[in-house]
Amino acid sequence: MHRQSLLHLLRQHQSVDAQERAMTDATIAFVGQNPDCFERSLPAGHVTASALIVSPDRQRVVLIHHRKLNRWFQPGGHADGIPDVATVAMQEAREETGLTSLQFVHKPGQLPAVFDVDVHTIPARADVPEHLHYDIRFLLEADPAESFRQNHETNDIRWFTLSMAIQAADSESVARMIRKLPNID
Repeated sequence: MHRQSLLHLLRQHQSVDAQERAMTDATIAFVGQNPDCFERSLPAGHVTASALIVSPDRQRVVLIHHRKLNRWFQPGGHADGIPDVATVAMQEAREETGLTSLQFVHKPGQLPAVFDVDVHTIPARADVPEHLHYDIRFLLEADPAESFRQNHETNDIRWFTLSMAIQAADSESVARMIRKLPNID
């Protein structure tokens, strides 16, 4: 039963294109078939959660420079057994940026909805084989005047304009989320 909440969120998600729809369908199938989908010990892959953090005017986003992967991404991480992926996304965003003004962007009276779904391969490293991350993404808002607090997982944390974020991340996955922003109410 712990997977039903996520499956409900995924079935309600409106994918922006055929590629995201295919990844959403793959995530639904994966979660449906794997009771331990929230555990990183599942060798084939596992559910992760992340957050695109936006300014109130939706003209800037926060990206972190990931220490291990040496690339710019949105904050996020492993569910580690927690089936409430919205909570995981919020916790990871707080831990990786130090921002305390974070809040979900969602319609009044509704729970946070999935903003984006992405399935991506994580390369093998040390004793961890190549596997998939089924990343469930949420949209958060923060006060751009608040200072960041870096942690051991990041080399840098910055606000970027939308176009600069797309260039810095150099990732279709990040670009897709940013392209959705003008369509947010």
